[in-house]
Amino acid sequence: MIESELISKVRKGDALAQKQLYQLLAPTLFATCLRYTKSRYEAEDFLQDSFVKIFQNINTFRSDGPIAAWARRITVNTVIEEFKKRDLLRESHDLQTHGNHLADNSVNVLSDLSCQDLRNLINKLPNGKKVVFNLFVLDGYNHKEIAELLNITEGTSKSQLAKAKELLAEMHRTQNENARQITRKY
Repeated sequence: MIESELISKVRKGDALAQKQLYQLLAPTLFATCLRYTKSRYEAEDFLQDSFVKIFQNINTFRSDGPIAAWARRITVNTVIEEFKKRDLLRESHDLQTHGNHLADNSVNVLSDLSCQDLRNLINKLPNGKKVVFNLFVLDGYNHKEIAELLNITEGTSKSQLAKAKELLAEMHRTQNENARQITRKY
């Protein structure tokens, strides 16, 4: 079935079409939810909340782009809204004193990581830094959009991103050093 036909049926309340749309989008949207949380259980909750909003707002979807991109935006916003409710994004705004400097080697250190290893490291970041990193690096938001979405300044967004990259590089170096020490023992 063509995407436009599927959406038309979903708009009319067709349960089979809703199920098909869910099956089409759920794997990608679940992966998006997992990037923002450490728990599959929490990611499943975010996914369910996202689909409720997707189905409630399907009539606002304009067919000028793919449904997947529209649904992903709703999913990211749903996760961010929930984090705001739980106050999980609040971090010291002293981060701006850190500045926006990021040594190039912090990024280079991460380039040899597999996707799974990088995902594991990202999940270890504090929530505020993890959300900014995901929004900027993986979801393609710019600092102005992130600032508006999270109710922070652009400078805070930039400094949280820089700190996230530095923490990721530091965690990766620590992992490598631990692996070398274990190897030397044997």
